[in-house]
Amino acid sequence: MKLSILSLILIGFLSVSCKGQVSKNIETIPATAFAEKIKATPNAQILDVRTPEEFASQHIDNAVNVNWKAENFIENSKKFNKQNPVFVYCLSGGRSKQAANKLSELGFSKIYDLEGGILKWNAAQMNAPSDKIIGICPQEYQDLLKTDKKVLVNFYAEWCAPCKKMTPYILKMQEELKDKIVIIRLDADKNKTIVGSLKLDGLPVVILYEKGKEIWRNIGYISEEDLKTHL
Repeated sequence: MKLSILSLILIGFLSVSCKGQVSKNIETIPATAFAEKIKATPNAQILDVRTPEEFASQHIDNAVNVNWKAENFIENSKKFNKQNPVFVYCLSGGRSKQAANKLSELGFSKIYDLEGGILKWNAAQMNAPSDKIIGICPQEYQDLLKTDKKVLVNFYAEWCAPCKKMTPYILKMQEELKDKIVIIRLDADKNKTIVGSLKLDGLPVVILYEKGKEIWRNIGYISEEDLKTHL
């Protein structure tokens, strides 16, 4: 018995130690702190690990596009100074977390990961004001809600794993419930203006409206059964 307890204590200690070693050079921080760290770092190395298309539509000033999904991610990462801090971000935080772990393996000494990605960055109003409308505008969005039926709006992204998991049953419901409820799917990457207006800071998102008024919202994966309970 004593040996078993001792073994458990030792395993727990080693587990904590290993976790510390893995993450000690990676710090996930919110948008305001991320911006402050960049400002305080001369010639800050900022890596936008999204796709070139995402990068072209909007990116943090002075960021360099190093696509996490590209085969040459490691090769491109080696162009940066491993001894200086590196700032990493994506759309909502999933890809940047993976990229940060890989950069740590490659020997980068300090990595700052933007918590919640550029969605959180925009929600915190860290981006420079812009009159450019990307995708549907707020007025057009409101027009979609003008119906006697309830309206369910699903925001998703092609790269988002939970979004992909929800897609089959959302499409099925779109057809099965068309006489009772209007289900609209909007690609967050192609509709950044309304994403910013609604202050969406995660994906996937489903928002339920009745008579033009929001009555329920869910951020993150939700099962078909749970979703139907709210309809």
